[in-house]
Amino acid sequence: MKIVKLTGQIELLSGLHIGGGDDTMKIGGIDNGVIKDVNSDKPYIPGSSLKGKMRSLLEWHIGVVGVGDGSPHNSKVQLPQDDKLKQNAQTLLKLFGDKEGAFGITRINVGDCTLNETTKDMILSEAKYENVINRQKGTAEHPRQTERVPAGVKFNYDIRVKILDEDDENELIEMVKKGFELIESDYLGGSGSRGYGRVKFIPSNSDEAL
Repeated sequence: MKIVKLTGQIELLSGLHIGGGDDTMKIGGIDNGVIKDVNSDKPYIPGSSLKGKMRSLLEWHIGVVGVGDGSPHNSKVQLPQDDKLKQNAQTLLKLFGDKEGAFGITRINVGDCTLNETTKDMILSEAKYENVINRQKGTAEHPRQTERVPAGVKFNYDIRVKILDEDDENELIEMVKKGFELIESDYLGGSGSRGYGRVKFIPSNSDEAL
């Protein structure tokens, strides 16, 4: 087995919101804050958010969302009959894992994305006012503030992919890179339909074996 390390930067092209789950109410404060490191109070992108978005978009891209019983990580459902589609579905299960362990260990490990040194001194928070439009009255209602990490800020990503002896390394790595491409075409975090979370992945090196 070997481990391939993929590193680089995620540059925000629009404001990013990944909620921090703050259930405290602050008078005059932001209603919907972003997740922050408890020690530095700086925003970060959880590895689980990046991994989950990547897998979801890859499932739609490959065309396996409607296949089986709807359960995630399930290798017992009937795989597509088309050879190429079936191969891609199996590569996806190898990469992200399946409940039954039919494809062995999960290959991908996605770390939390921390602030890049070049942008850590930038303004890291902006409050965006939002409201609900009453379509009958034509008036704005329920104003609230959502916190975002502004465009221009960069985060470091660090992804490790385990390559077993029986694996096709190129297939696994290319699927990760396709996941990057799909996120760039879609969005990361919440409120993507309102223009949030548009990002660009900037690789810092070629595939590095550990």
